[in-house]
Amino acid sequence: METGWLVLFSVALGLTVGAGFVILLHAVERRGNNAMSIVSSSVPDGIDQVIDAIDFAGLVLDPSNNVVKASTAVYTYGLVANQILAHDEIAELVVEVRRTGEPVNQEVTLARGPFGEASIHLEVQVARLGSRYVLVLAEDRTEAYRLEETRRDFIANISHELKTPIGAISLLSEALDVASDDPAQVRRFAKQVGTEANRLSQITREIIELSRLQATDVLATAKRIDMSAVVSAALDQNHVIADARGMTLAVGGSKHVEVIGDETLLTLAVNNLVANAIQYSPDRSRIGIGVHHTDGVVELAVTDQGIGIPDDDLPRVFERFFRVDQARSRNTGGTGLGLSIVKHVVQNHGGDIRAWSQVGQGSTFTIRLPEASSDSVAPQGEKR
Repeated sequence: METGWLVLFSVALGLTVGAGFVILLHAVERRGNNAMSIVSSSVPDGIDQVIDAIDFAGLVLDPSNNVVKASTAVYTYGLVANQILAHDEIAELVVEVRRTGEPVNQEVTLARGPFGEASIHLEVQVARLGSRYVLVLAEDRTEAYRLEETRRDFIANISHELKTPIGAISLLSEALDVASDDPAQVRRFAKQVGTEANRLSQITREIIELSRLQATDVLATAKRIDMSAVVSAALDQNHVIADARGMTLAVGGSKHVEVIGDETLLTLAVNNLVANAIQYSPDRSRIGIGVHHTDGVVELAVTDQGIGIPDDDLPRVFERFFRVDQARSRNTGGTGLGLSIVKHVVQNHGGDIRAWSQVGQGSTFTIRLPEASSDSVAPQGEKR
């Protein structure tokens, strides 16, 4: 009897111990699952889709500042390397947000690429994402900075350009007063006043023209234009000065190629290119103007045998007021706006302009425009 009780007690004890062990195992497993959820690198629901959808830089950092999710732009801007932030400026913002819990918004300037030859301007926003993660958003503001810099340069340049002829006219007027008893001096000073007045008038006219080009959609009132007529009109405006310097203006290429646009503006653009070629070419040299078309594209090229443009300056020749040779441009009356006007005319016609040059050999400027197709419709009332 006593032996039976001992057996029953042993069985009961075993069951109790076993049950306790099972409960302990479940508790350990539950705690382990909680621990795994804490160290998991998954981001909150929906953030993956948001990061994938945005077209600017966005990334999520875990507590160790490892990148657990990033948009394509993050890698384009070079913000991440080996899944960690590549720039201390942004890392410092993340540290501040973790410390204070408050979001920050700041503009930063970073080197683009490993050599730091160019900069990228970003508007960076950093905020907590839940209790563990940090969200970083960065919008590229480089173009806005460039436009603002261009605006400042334009204002500075135009002030300088206008100050020169205005100052000269002021000084010449004083000289005229002093030389009032000397007819020869009066005539000489009066001629110089006229030259400076013409320069001032040209600068003002080209600034107005450039502003109009930037504010007008020329294709809204466009018509079919024969490029042969455009070339002829531009050459007529330059024949006198070319003949005076013994220059040859040679025309070649396709005849009666048509584009859709504004004939006055296209003539202005070609005239500027031809005048530029004459200005920077030696006497008795040859300037070629050729029109060709292929695969729906019309190309008009103006080639000279002039002084050429250095490689470093070539990308800047279409900037407002930029001159390769400052002294020579002033002596010849150049304003530095001619090629900028050409660029805007061409862009307003849906085309582009390209420049090739070799110092001492000459330059070629090529306008590329969409060719008018056979079924292109002219504006109402325009004859085909």
